[in-house]
Amino acid sequence: MKNVYMEQVEEKWRDAFSELVAVVETNVPDGFEQTMQYGMVSYVVPLTSYPEGYHVTPNTPLPFISLAVQKRHIALYHMGIYADPALLSWFQEEYAKRVPTKLNMGKSCIRFTNAKNIPFDLIGELVSKITPTQWISHYEGVKK
Repeated sequence: MKNVYMEQVEEKWRDAFSELVAVVETNVPDGFEQTMQYGMVSYVVPLTSYPEGYHVTPNTPLPFISLAVQKRHIALYHMGIYADPALLSWFQEEYAKRVPTKLNMGKSCIRFTNAKNIPFDLIGELVSKITPTQWISHYEGVKK
C-alpha cells in the first residue's frame, strides 16, 4: 500500500515523507492499523476493534492519522488535535519551542512546506498520546 504511494511521491519530498511514515509507525500505539484511506497513508481504528466505524462513511474504519504529499507541502492529518483542545494547545506550544518557523495548520492538518523543519521527535510524541480506546471514547463523546 504505502510502497505504491511512495512511488508517486515527488523526489524532493520522498526522504522526509518516508521518515515521517517511519516515525508514525514507530510511535503510534498498538491497535491502530495502517491502511490507505482517502488516497493517503492512514492509521485507523479497524472495524474489528470498532465495528461502528466512521459515522460519515458507514463500514469505514475510524480515521485517526493520515499522511499525504501535496504539491507544496507534506500534510499530516491528526484527528486528535482537531477533537481535543488540550492536545492542540500542547502541540502548538511545543511546536513553537522546537521549530524556528511558524506553525502552518488547519483544523486537523499540519502542513510542512520545508522538509528540513519537520519536528520528527515532536510528531512521534504527538502520535503516541492517544490510544485506540481513548480515541474511540473521545470520538463517541464528540460525535454525540
